[in-house]
Amino acid sequence: MSDSAARPNADDEWENLLRQWRTQPAPQPRPYFYSRVCARLVSEADGVRPAVRAWFRWPAYAAMLGIVLMLSGDDITLHAADSANRYEAHLIGK
Repeated sequence: MSDSAARPNADDEWENLLRQWRTQPAPQPRPYFYSRVCARLVSEADGVRPAVRAWFRWPAYAAMLGIVLMLSGDDITLHAADSANRYEAHLIGK
């Protein structure tokens, strides 16, 4: 359990601590901080974009894309050509 029974003025201590934090002045950034941040953002935005998309550079995505392309193939056109050949062979055979 908590030891609040042993310290009856714990709430007052917390209130004093929070009051001290509220009265402290806000920290000021170093001089020209925002100018440096803006300059860095602009320089990164103007940088050369890679020719290859970022997701394609990840090996897992590249391997998955290769597997999908390998498995997809032209299976439908092969079946269509096979059935057309069977139909022609059936017509010629009669």
